[in-house]
Amino acid sequence: MTASRTVIRPPRPIPWPALVALAYAVTQLALVVPHLGLGWDETVYLSQVDPHRPAAYFSAPRSRGISLLAAPVLAVTDSTTVLRVVLALLSAAALYAAYRVWQPLLGPRRTALAALLFAGLWTTLLYGPQAMPNLWVALSAVAAVGWFPRAVHPSAGRRALLGLGATVAAATCFRFSDGVWLALPLLAACAIVPAWRRPAPALALVGGFAVGGAEWIAEAYARWGGVGARLHRSSTTEGGMGAHWAGGMAWRSLNGPLLCRPCHVPLTHPELTLWWLALPVLALTACVLAWRARRDTVILLPIACAATLSIPYLLLIDYSAPRFLLPVYALLSLPLAALAARSARAIRPPRARALAAGLAAALLALHLSAQYEVLDRDMATARATADRYRTAAHDLRRLGLTPPCLVSGRHAPPIGYDAGCASANVGGNNRDTTAHTLLHRAAREPTAALARTRSGPPHYARAWTPHRLPGTGLTAYVQKGNPDGRAPASSSR
Repeated sequence: MTASRTVIRPPRPIPWPALVALAYAVTQLALVVPHLGLGWDETVYLSQVDPHRPAAYFSAPRSRGISLLAAPVLAVTDSTTVLRVVLALLSAAALYAAYRVWQPLLGPRRTALAALLFAGLWTTLLYGPQAMPNLWVALSAVAAVGWFPRAVHPSAGRRALLGLGATVAAATCFRFSDGVWLALPLLAACAIVPAWRRPAPALALVGGFAVGGAEWIAEAYARWGGVGARLHRSSTTEGGMGAHWAGGMAWRSLNGPLLCRPCHVPLTHPELTLWWLALPVLALTACVLAWRARRDTVILLPIACAATLSIPYLLLIDYSAPRFLLPVYALLSLPLAALAARSARAIRPPRARALAAGLAAALLALHLSAQYEVLDRDMATARATADRYRTAAHDLRRLGLTPPCLVSGRHAPPIGYDAGCASANVGGNNRDTTAHTLLHRAAREPTAALARTRSGPPHYARAWTPHRLPGTGLTAYVQKGNPDGRAPASSSR
């Protein structure tokens, strides 16, 4: 009788990147999704594809990628909660897919650490379930830079080239200007490094950028008369693109406000910004170590792309928002994770290594708890702003503004979206009409001009009926239109 042999199977490896993505999804669903209304920019993006609401003015710098991503959800339901849940799950899946590209280059644990460093930021958590492009540019950039070393390899297959082209296309589709700053260093690398001077990866980059930017370019000719005209209009909308040092503004707005324009706010809780100040030091350290270890591809590429993607937000505009640098943080998480692993290996005695690991875990926990503190505060601010928009929209409906209707003023897009009205502005960065045209529309449909209560009415609405909107700080000047279509009295002024 033969004794049966016991087959010992090796333990299955722990799927660390998948666990980070799962934790990211759960955290969003628990902390962000239930409490967040629609923001100003979100309503602009969503209105482009919402079948139940008029489209708000779509300014020159914007790209339609995030609108296309949200379109299938809006075709089925107008529930903000459903949209939030779907985007939270999609962003978690995209986080896993983007960082999974790096697993053959960094290994599963370092890849998971990089994903955790990025996913744990309060901005990454807050914008995961939002219809905003910056996070999606960040994840597309991580994947594109991860595909690049494989695409430039002499034995590169079609999969690597398609992955590179598709992810550059995605980044460009979500935000055209960021697609430019992502593609430039990768194309430069194809030209500078002799081993990478092959047509296939360069064509994948150019083709991906062309596919992702095709809609933006076509719209430039259809609405503005060409790419140059649209870029000029984009610069005007942004307040004049030029030499502006915005690093100080980015630092001051790091813990909020969500949009710092004009950016004269004081720095709140500077102790919670130490991680941001340490980023350039750690990135430079990673560069030096990578150069010495001749692992420059894995480390230097994401740092180079992070540097170029930061240029417009640190050097070319005179305002800031915490979400602008999400692509930079996503790319820098990769060399930082590699640096942490290298530092851990350099510690030889087991007891010292265990002590260092414990200290690193404590610092990471402290960092994540600080991020949660900022998330909680800024999410409350965003929620209060969205509540004011909804309150104002409810009051406008009570005053008789039902579709078709028109809302004008600085806060017209979000309030008009909630009320089901079109929006328009006669001044500011999003000016899309004239007072004469607006008055002509007001003669035919209910119209409200929104202004701060202390500011008084806009010049074109001086004869309209004022109604204070309690709890919002706004007054609505309402013109309900004339059945015979004649212009209102103020049109002669």
